[in-house]
Amino acid sequence: MPTRTPEEVSARAAAAPRLSVLDADIADCFACPRLVTWREEVAATKRAAFRDQTYWGRPIPGYGPGDAEIAILGLAPAAHGGNRTGRIFTGDRSGDVLFAALHRAGLANQPTSVSADDGLTLAHTRIFAAVRCAPPDNKPLPVERDTCAPWLHREVSLIRPTLRVVVALGAFAWAAWWPVLKQVYAVSAPVPRPRFTHGAHVVLPGGPDLLGCYHVSQQNTFTGRLTPAMLDDVFGSAKRLAGLA
Repeated sequence: MPTRTPEEVSARAAAAPRLSVLDADIADCFACPRLVTWREEVAATKRAAFRDQTYWGRPIPGYGPGDAEIAILGLAPAAHGGNRTGRIFTGDRSGDVLFAALHRAGLANQPTSVSADDGLTLAHTRIFAAVRCAPPDNKPLPVERDTCAPWLHREVSLIRPTLRVVVALGAFAWAAWWPVLKQVYAVSAPVPRPRFTHGAHVVLPGGPDLLGCYHVSQQNTFTGRLTPAMLDDVFGSAKRLAGLA
């Protein structure tokens, strides 16, 4: 049965006993009318280059093993990336950069992510977004972030036993982490709350370490604000903090 209200999101998320159930519930969410309209409109009109493909056009679950030591938290799926392929950071330029870096770090079995059936597997790493539907102009509204938050909280709670490090891609993901810390770990954010910067490292007693990384968007990678070497440094740090290097 589809989820259609914020109250139903909270109830369904809290009741999910394992990731496979949570993933299915996320994909069946219709709780944010603006996002539902946009994701379905994009899926119907399509981009010319993908006119022969069937778009996913639904919320995007997380991807990666349920016993991951590293979590990568993004903003939201891309309209013609995850919203098309059904897998986070798959089929767009941001994913090209991210998975190439994960492959260099030994956290992915291949450097590309083009479709949900391309054979990609992740090692020690799970990827998910603060908002699970593609938003217009890549800008979710605060109410949409808050409505979607229970999915994120439950996903983190299910991987909590092994989770050691969270990499927040951009300021939006960084801000989305603090309520998770409070809800899942019963740990309050430091005061003053640490500001997002690339390379920031926050040690959180009682919770996983938090690393800041510029988002892998074209605005950052095409301009040189975020380089492959900078990504390599972040994921190298994540592996060390997770006890993987």
